[in-house]
Parts: sequence; structure tokens; C-alpha cells
Amino acid sequence: MRSLRIERAGTILTALVRDGAGTPLVLVPGVMADAESWLPVVERIEAPNPVVVVNRRGRTPSGPVGEGYTVRTEVDDLHGFLDDLGGEAHLFGWSYGGLIAAETAVERRDLRSLTLYEPVAAPFVAEYVAPLRAAAASGDPGRAVEIVNRDVSGFSTEYVDELRRGPAWPTLVRLAAPLAEELAAINAHNPAYDRYRDLETSVTLIVGERSEGGDPYGEPFARFVAAFPRASVTRMTGQGHLAHVHAPDVLGTHITDAVR
Repeated sequence: MRSLRIERAGTILTALVRDGAGTPLVLVPGVMADAESWLPVVERIEAPNPVVVVNRRGRTPSGPVGEGYTVRTEVDDLHGFLDDLGGEAHLFGWSYGGLIAAETAVERRDLRSLTLYEPVAAPFVAEYVAPLRAAAASGDPGRAVEIVNRDVSGFSTEYVDELRRGPAWPTLVRLAAPLAEELAAINAHNPAYDRYRDLETSVTLIVGERSEGGDPYGEPFARFVAAFPRASVTRMTGQGHLAHVHAPDVLGTHITDAVR
């Protein structure tokens, strides 16, 4: 992997790149993830295409979210990456990254495909914005990790305690820094659902069996399914919202199939 760096409106933005041949595949992670955390999936994408994993703002070595941060900020950032790559691309987004990818896609005519894995949109656990901001203000980023895993995602206290004792905890604490503002941005944004159906490219929607029909990820996913009536829907047996962690081989195969 090599590093890609662009600058937009005075902010440095970075990505990790697996070189290849053909139309690039651009991956946009969601919250509590950076480009490095998606490398196990990249390794399982069996396509010759270059793969570009965006380090969204708020993730080292990209710059901070900054003042006035909104979903529009992220969409413009993604346009910057796509333009730097020459425009034509396959685009994939997970969770918040799925919302960013969808909103970007309707403003372009040069995408070869769009793949969204459990995208989220407002209303989405808005009641946790205030507690997350309080955790950030108190200088306790570990509390934010607890909130997103236990209260938002529904993992047990024992699971969170095990995370705290594990080697990944410092990384999770670092990735939690922009979480409150990201969640606030999601809930302040009105997706362009009425424009999705007019998108003239192949669309694949991916959902984990454990997420579909449940909270908090199943309901937003259903709204995206309704907004993309011609999309192909792929269901991952035995998986939920974190297949990039728990089953990168399965997710990598589905992404490969979507690109092909």
C-alpha cells in the first residue's frame, strides 16, 4: 500500500492505495474506522483494479473535522479524491461512509458502480449526540467508545470490558474523537432520496442478516432500499454491521462481485 494525499480548503486529506490496473475502486469507511482498519477487506478484494481507502477527516494523518463540519464537508472531500483520481471510479461506502458515497454519487455522472453496506441517515440515534459531546468535553474519549459499542450498537458490557483490556482500545479511543460531530452531522442532513432512483449506474446494497429489520441499522437500510428501487440487494448470513472486522473475506467477496 502507498499513501495518497490531497488538499481541500486548507485541510490535508489522505488515503491508502493498493495499485492495480483499470478503474479505481474507492472505499469510504464510516465512524470508528480509518483506512488501516479496512486493509483486511482490501486484501480479500480479488479484482485487478486499484483500491483507494479514504482516511476521512478526523483520522490521522488527515486533518481535523474543523469548524462548520457537515455531511456537505465530507461530500466535497470525496469529490476531491474522485477528481484527483481522474473521475471515473467504482464507489463503495460503509455506514456513514455509505451516506457520503450516495450523496456524492447523485452529483456525478462518471461512476461505474455504487455499493453501499448498511448506510445510515437521519434519524439515527440522535439521542446520543449530547452524551458523546459531554464525553469529549470531559476529556474522557473512552466513554465515547463505550457509548457507541454498548448503547448504539447493542454490545454487552462484558464485550466492552474485553475491548478495554485488548490491544485495540487505544486505536478505538483515537477514532472516537470526531464521533459526536459526525453523528450530529448525520442527523442534521436530509438525504437526496428523491434523486437516488435516477442514478444511472449499477447499485448494490449490502446488509448483514443480524442488522436487517432491527435497530439501529435495519431501519435506515430499508429507507435506502426504497430509494434505490433498481438496486441489487445482497444479504450476508450470520453478519451484522461489522463484517469488515468479523468476516473481511465474505465482505471482500461481495465487493468484488459488485465491481465485476
